[in-house]
Amino acid sequence: MSKEKNISPGSVPPERLLPLDAVAELKRLAKEIAYHDTAYYQQDAPAISDAEYDALRQRNAAIENIFPSLVRSDSPSKKVGASISENFSKITHAKPMLSLANAFSTKDVVNFLEKTRRFLQLPEDEIIDIMAEPKIDGLSVALRYENQRLVYGATRGDGSTGEDVTANVRTIAEIPRTLPADAPDVLEVRGEIYISKSNFLKLNEIQAKEGGKVFANPRNAAAGSIRQLDSSIAARRPLQFFGYAWGETSVPIENTVQNIRQKFIDWGFKLNEPSVLCSTVDELNVYYNKIISMRPNIPYDLDGTVYKINKISWQERLGQVSRSPRWAIAHKFAAERAETIVNDIVIQVGRMGTLTPVANLEPVNVGGVIVSRATLHNEDEIIRKDIRKGDRVIIQRAGDVIPQIVSVIFERRLKNSQSFVFPNNCPRCGSKALRKEGEVARRCTGGFICPAQGMERLKHLVSRDAFNIDGLGGRIIEKFWEEGLVRTPGDVFRLKNNAKTLLQSEGWGEKSVKKLLESIEEGRRIDLSSFIYALGIPQVGQATAKLLAYHYGSSERLLGSIYATKSTDGESIDALVQIDGIGTSIVEDLTAFFNEQHNQDAIKDLISEVKVSDSFVEVSHNSPIFGKVVVFTGSLEGMGRNEAKARAEVLGARVSSAISTKTDFVVAGKGAGIKLRKAKELGITILSEEDWVEYISQP
Repeated sequence: MSKEKNISPGSVPPERLLPLDAVAELKRLAKEIAYHDTAYYQQDAPAISDAEYDALRQRNAAIENIFPSLVRSDSPSKKVGASISENFSKITHAKPMLSLANAFSTKDVVNFLEKTRRFLQLPEDEIIDIMAEPKIDGLSVALRYENQRLVYGATRGDGSTGEDVTANVRTIAEIPRTLPADAPDVLEVRGEIYISKSNFLKLNEIQAKEGGKVFANPRNAAAGSIRQLDSSIAARRPLQFFGYAWGETSVPIENTVQNIRQKFIDWGFKLNEPSVLCSTVDELNVYYNKIISMRPNIPYDLDGTVYKINKISWQERLGQVSRSPRWAIAHKFAAERAETIVNDIVIQVGRMGTLTPVANLEPVNVGGVIVSRATLHNEDEIIRKDIRKGDRVIIQRAGDVIPQIVSVIFERRLKNSQSFVFPNNCPRCGSKALRKEGEVARRCTGGFICPAQGMERLKHLVSRDAFNIDGLGGRIIEKFWEEGLVRTPGDVFRLKNNAKTLLQSEGWGEKSVKKLLESIEEGRRIDLSSFIYALGIPQVGQATAKLLAYHYGSSERLLGSIYATKSTDGESIDALVQIDGIGTSIVEDLTAFFNEQHNQDAIKDLISEVKVSDSFVEVSHNSPIFGKVVVFTGSLEGMGRNEAKARAEVLGARVSSAISTKTDFVVAGKGAGIKLRKAKELGITILSEEDWVEYISQP
């Protein structure tokens, strides 16, 4: 049996992804990034750190570079921001409002300057002047002036279209209503609306007293204020504005960023200072470190510095990529830190059963945000940092959003301190919590019976790519869950028995109940791959579900085989691992899920309510390789390995990734190694690429 680990697609390096997995991964990334864009740009409530968000976009870009033909129409690489709220009128930007690419190290800054030099074909001794500015953590807006009068204000939106917030921006005293006569007849000034640190604390005090929303940080407070439908609310909020960039202009303003900034000052705008003109990486680093040292005393939140090519003519030549200009980059800050006490360590259970330790902290102010909880990530992290209840610790907000513990102050540890013992059972349902070899996460095997997972699993079950039940969105599932109407997958299809209860629920009438029940009836018929995907098994996405469906053909064969698998030894495990694209890691997740009795009961109950159609692939029964087991190894020259595998499957062969006594053919390309030697040892027929093509071409 192969010992090779098969890890989840999200952890596989982009260069090792198969096309089928790449399709699934790009779909996942598009959905996840869109979710976080909405949380940040529309709801003003980011769910992850800037660093985690950047990592998602970087992975998406890397996969698209390797598989350019798979770029989706809704790819994040084609978008800036998020769709605008339906509550606001739309304003189309005359010029797109782009985001900035990020630099996280001096090396990234050096690469930015080197790329600029190469693009402009500048000699090594040519000086590149860079305007360095503080990066304000606020809400980006565009102000349009016509004939020196303010016409409208708009948010960034999706980069092309923003929200009309004119009434709200007019309440901000720092935004000029009119400009001097020397300003262009058409001028779009771009910048950031923000709330200072001191005003933010005062605002939250008022909000708390009045029973209003207490904001997480100044950026969210500013964004939430400017996006109020009632401009009188915005007028009561301490909003301020920095204007430091521009969009459409009827005539050129100046020939450098430095000169344009001075013009903005002359026209009555306040600027983000201090700004410095630099010409070397060393000068940029000095500026960066200076801003870091000044940061605690700067009255507003910063999340980095911005470097812009000073010459406007060079900016115009450099242009832009899909979502950011080539002539600017944001050098992001590391997180702010503070000291506090760990009051307790508790275990949270995620929707996929992952057990995550969380520290309950003595509340502390970190960069203007009161932090009372911090993620401890996993049990290895607790052991590595030796974090205990009662410890004094240093915490930081990673990406200035997600709190985490950096280190323990050991010299101040309590004498009676005891190490934290990670549980072997789920704290919510008592099921076993297993940790597989080579992984850091411990997961609850409770599946549908675990209250921490059940509701989220049901949301996944009825989603578009699973049972696709229209009318059962996330909020409806939550409502039905709270009312006790659904607890298991089978309950979804028994909702017809609760029709009278539904009719008595707020917001439901005869038509809406009838429509929902009809949708549920339509959802009772499902193909095998969608059924497998709907179960929400860890690591089993759509691509893996299709592989399993094709291999087993029916739910009876799939469940019978996996139910019979009790350990990593035996024929069933060997058969699973030999499926091309399925490795021992996925097999362990499958067996852990299906061998829990309560999961078996839930699935048996579900199958009694639905009709799962068998999976089949239209193949040629007359081909010489029909029913044969084939393994490809090495690199093929005439066709790619994925194309060769697909061709073999159409001809009726079973393609495997592992060699065993059941293997009929091994097709060996250039560079074939271990698998080729094993095939020779087992006496398996070995074909070259040329022999293979000739063999399958037989009439």
